[in-house]
Amino acid sequence: MSRQPLRPRRLRATAALRSLVAETHLAPEQLVWPAFVVPGRDRLEPIASLPRVARRSVDLLLPELERALELGIRSVMLFGVVGEDAKDAVGSAASAPDGPVPEALRAARAAFGDDLVLMTDVCLCGYTDHGHCGILAPPRPGGSHARVLDGPTLPRLAAMAVRHADAGADVVAPSDMMDGRVAAIREGLDDAGHDGVAILSYAVKYASAFYGPFRDAAGSSPHGGIDGHPAPSDRRSYQMDPRNAREAAIEVALDEAEGADLLLVKPALPYLDVVARVRALSDRPIVAYQVSGEYAMLEAAAEAGALDRAAAVRESLTAIRRAGADLVLSYHALEAVAQGWLR
Repeated sequence: MSRQPLRPRRLRATAALRSLVAETHLAPEQLVWPAFVVPGRDRLEPIASLPRVARRSVDLLLPELERALELGIRSVMLFGVVGEDAKDAVGSAASAPDGPVPEALRAARAAFGDDLVLMTDVCLCGYTDHGHCGILAPPRPGGSHARVLDGPTLPRLAAMAVRHADAGADVVAPSDMMDGRVAAIREGLDDAGHDGVAILSYAVKYASAFYGPFRDAAGSSPHGGIDGHPAPSDRRSYQMDPRNAREAAIEVALDEAEGADLLLVKPALPYLDVVARVRALSDRPIVAYQVSGEYAMLEAAAEAGALDRAAAVRESLTAIRRAGADLVLSYHALEAVAQGWLR
């Protein structure tokens, strides 16, 4: 009698068997929770385009960080949000010692010691009056739009990173996509005695349509200009073109050479091929950012009854991990763990 061929369904028969042979696993410590922090006290500001996500002042943020730790989530990414009256052309408030992020860092470090990994976003867009990630300069002769420049931006980013390190950051995460910023930040940190602070580089960040809700939350939409000239209306002159994948290898190689300790791909789901490509290129820890538009898309579909929220979130996070991400930055992090969606 001939031997039966292999039948893959044998290992799918029960939940226990499926778990036994699962190739990809989700755990709370693989998630990073992004949190928006604002100045003042007793401020809880829901964000309309991000259901169940809010901006919080430090006093209201701390209980959420404690909850994250209790759930097994060990990492948070802090995004500072300031009022329009605090913004200027060079993003001076980004490196203010009394800004919302340094205040949150000091409070979190005092409350939780080294139990929580404190990451911070390093970018000027939420602090400039024009909403761009770098310093503007007048257009070239004959040009009509102000330009975003690397040179004068790099010292501002380094100063912001040093300020965060002074306040207790474990990891600083430049998200601006200026050329040379990892090297500038590494030099600034080392010169300030923060050689132990790691850099999570947004190495592969696309000029994506999926950032809209974040810009609402952070007040960072591009606008304004200089010397009577309008600023670019988008960030395509410094963020990556969605049509390009091979370009990711260039960005990864540059940031590794400049001293990046971790590498990030953003967005996640529309760029799983790029996550896999970066995983194959580098041995450094890879982070993928399930961005605000991805979150809002899943929430809208679930609210309309088109998707099962828990199953869709679990499948999305699993897909990102399966593509090669070691960590996932996700607005669903707290809820997914609390509600048991990872299982």
